[in-house]
Amino acid sequence: MAKIKRYKAYCLDLDGTVYRGNEPVVKAAQFVASLQESGIEPFYITNNASMTVDQLHHKLEKVGVHAEKARIMSSAIAAAKYIRRWYPDRTVFLVGSKGLEEALDDHGINRVEKQADIVLMGLDPQVNYDKLARACLEVQRGAVFLSTNRDLKFPTERGLLPGNGAFTALVAQATDIDPVFIGKPEIHMLEAIHHEYGFRKEDMVMIGDNYDTDIQAGLRFGIDTVHVNTGVTPMEAVLEKDRPASFVLENLGFWEH
Repeated sequence: MAKIKRYKAYCLDLDGTVYRGNEPVVKAAQFVASLQESGIEPFYITNNASMTVDQLHHKLEKVGVHAEKARIMSSAIAAAKYIRRWYPDRTVFLVGSKGLEEALDDHGINRVEKQADIVLMGLDPQVNYDKLARACLEVQRGAVFLSTNRDLKFPTERGLLPGNGAFTALVAQATDIDPVFIGKPEIHMLEAIHHEYGFRKEDMVMIGDNYDTDIQAGLRFGIDTVHVNTGVTPMEAVLEKDRPASFVLENLGFWEH
């Protein structure tokens, strides 16, 4: 068991940390329940922009995690918060699916098909040439270029499929303009929590299985990090990094409160 200080904001990655596909990750639900029993409601941080809050909430329920919907932070929600904070009353041309549509609507952000102030890209299973061409034209015209995450591919039962980062790279290459990415390893999701709830950085911790996204996000934002050996990056690889995680655990059952 590892004795780790108590925090006020526990920021949990989802895929590989809380669940793996539709299966629960060992001891994750028990860890969340123990926090809740002590009066702490964790945050749930995911780069997945395609799922709505209700869909993510339902998925968490299925693996035994009873989350507060307000504590779920997808890259879609973070993108909407980013736009509302830094680009209020601006219009958006969207390449994305239901999760992004709902996040923009919930934050009162208007979507348009042309003459947009912002181009926002997320994973869109119905993406086609016309959508990508319109995104390129809007960016070339001067629209701010945002993207939910850099993920070039993602695993499915059929194999690896193109991720949002692959389509974003196409638009970036065609326009010679790089986007601002919202999801991990960028700091925007953690910064949104920090800004909205007023936590001090020393009271926040990022917990995840992927060094290159979860742990890097925490390191860049300047908060403590906890790597769990339940997903992408092996524990041995994390320990060899020039900047390892603050703590490394086999799974969340080894966290002593």
